[in-house]
Amino acid sequence: MKTACKNKVLLLFLAAVLVVGLAVLLMVQFFKPEPVDPHEGQVYINDGFGMVWITPLEGVDVNPLKTEDFKLVDGHPVLSREGYTVTRGIDVSEHQLQIDWTQAAENLDYAYIRLGYRGSTEGGLYEDPYFKANMTGASSNGLQTGVYFFSQALNVSEAVEEAEFVIERLKDFNVDLPVVFDWEKVDGGGRSDRMTPEVLTDCAVAFCETIKKAGYTPAVYFNRYMGYYMYDLSKLTDYEFWLAVPGDFPDFYYESDMWQYSFTTTIPGISELTDMNLRLVPDADSAESGEESQESKKNKPEKAKDDEYSDLPVVEYKN
Repeated sequence: MKTACKNKVLLLFLAAVLVVGLAVLLMVQFFKPEPVDPHEGQVYINDGFGMVWITPLEGVDVNPLKTEDFKLVDGHPVLSREGYTVTRGIDVSEHQLQIDWTQAAENLDYAYIRLGYRGSTEGGLYEDPYFKANMTGASSNGLQTGVYFFSQALNVSEAVEEAEFVIERLKDFNVDLPVVFDWEKVDGGGRSDRMTPEVLTDCAVAFCETIKKAGYTPAVYFNRYMGYYMYDLSKLTDYEFWLAVPGDFPDFYYESDMWQYSFTTTIPGISELTDMNLRLVPDADSAESGEESQESKKNKPEKAKDDEYSDLPVVEYKN
């Protein structure tokens, strides 16, 4: 009899323990915190070296173009998506030597000409020896022209000096396309290779603002690594972006205005391999510009009233 009572008590105890255990288990499951996504708010991108997670910048337009929007025609990417005015062009410097522009201009819409550069060691300012000939040759053969300056500025003051150097040399030429700030690391090391992103961004702004005050449209050139890690693009949204990503698609998270898709194209009339580009202008932007894009860009701008890495080809400027 006593044994039966003990067994009954034991069973009741075990049942109570089981009930409590189940209750605890249910409570743990019910109040279990949701798993935290370590990449919430981030995007998975190719930075030129591999796939990484980044936090997108606020206020910078996202690239609306997809891989499927492009097709290859004779080895060149062609945008098949509607809604854009697309033009094709080259960018050249003294490295292309003397150019036969009558041949080179065939099948092109524009040419970007290097106006000059700052030496990467002593920091002197130099005009590209082929600048004038290339500007004259390109424009006389019906191409739109733009210019870029290879910067090695160490600070805002030097960036402004570079812009003023450019403006002085554009007085004798009509420029149809933006004037570009082109900072790059130099093979073997350059005076500005240790630039911080903050200082580099400030230099780009200083150059572009000086260019803009002179009546020209400014732009900034960069590859993916520079765009993600060296520039704060949220501070450069007032300027056009020229993206260097060799391949068949402008693989960059943010929207760009011009895409350098090749460093090794053979062009008739040019003895050296040449960079190729597509300029991608949404039709809404083209419509807003109206006749200005066709007529006033052909004229010299009036001076405004005063108010203030692995994707890139190797560069070897040393002066």
